[in-house]
Amino acid sequence: MEALTDLKAILHSKRANIYYLEKCRVMQKDGRVLYLTEAKTENQYWNIPIANTTSILLGTGTSITQAAMRMLASAGVLVGFCGGGGTPLLMASEVEWLSPQSEYRPTEYLQGWMGFWFDDNKRLQAAKTFQQARIDYLRRIWKKDRDLVREGFNTDSSEIERALTGFERKTRTATTTGELLRIEALLTKQLYKVAVRSTGYGEFIRERTAEDTANAFLNHGNYLAYGLAATTLWVLGIPHGCAVMHGKTRRGALVFDVADLIKDTIILPWAFICAKEGATEQEFRQQCLQAFTDHKALDFMFDQVKSVALKTDWEESENPPL
Repeated sequence: MEALTDLKAILHSKRANIYYLEKCRVMQKDGRVLYLTEAKTENQYWNIPIANTTSILLGTGTSITQAAMRMLASAGVLVGFCGGGGTPLLMASEVEWLSPQSEYRPTEYLQGWMGFWFDDNKRLQAAKTFQQARIDYLRRIWKKDRDLVREGFNTDSSEIERALTGFERKTRTATTTGELLRIEALLTKQLYKVAVRSTGYGEFIRERTAEDTANAFLNHGNYLAYGLAATTLWVLGIPHGCAVMHGKTRRGALVFDVADLIKDTIILPWAFICAKEGATEQEFRQQCLQAFTDHKALDFMFDQVKSVALKTDWEESENPPL
């Protein structure tokens, strides 16, 4: 039996797997974490490579043993309970995360984050930094990803470039996080229009409770992004409630801030492309996970959060925003 300490350490930013499981039982067996599915004639066991896994979403009809949780915690895997398709049944805004406990998580990034977080002006600057990084990432990925370019998601498009430059200009002059949120919502709405036209999807209104395929895929993909964001923050030891944009009173708001770094770039276009192609939920999920790996989404999240946490050259303001 392989001891927990024998697990090969893989940096979270380099791990390849995020799992969404439903209608199964997660357990420990012979020093491994497995999930069991019940078939008509026999039960089937599938191995979870925990040393190479960032997070696990447990959907409907799942259970997990205490022994499995002990091994997952030892490997630093974040475990979340959610509803069908990765979307909570009762909570529309967050997954309930179970964080592995460790006395040796880093404090450097927490101290850096707290060094600016209580200052309204510096927190606004951090939010702007995230917003600019998100656009830089979108420009870079949409320019080089041949599949997205072929489907019409190309930054050479005058409409897309106009939307991005307008977003950047308005972001620079914003004076409150509320204003930043309105600017962000406008950009995403413009990108929805691009996606609808590029894929020929037809009528579309973004509603999280809607049952059409694009909305369902957007919900599912967003929660995959939340899993990466939650993992990033847990590894760096930064509390999920210390948001820079989505509101200081929301317990998991910083998860949304960090997930937004990649959502428009990866989740949005693939939700509409997969909906157009009639993909299944599993096929869409696999496409998102492959895109996360191809475009090093988790690395990007880590780099941006660490950069903001360790930033020291904040601009001072005599009249910080309220």
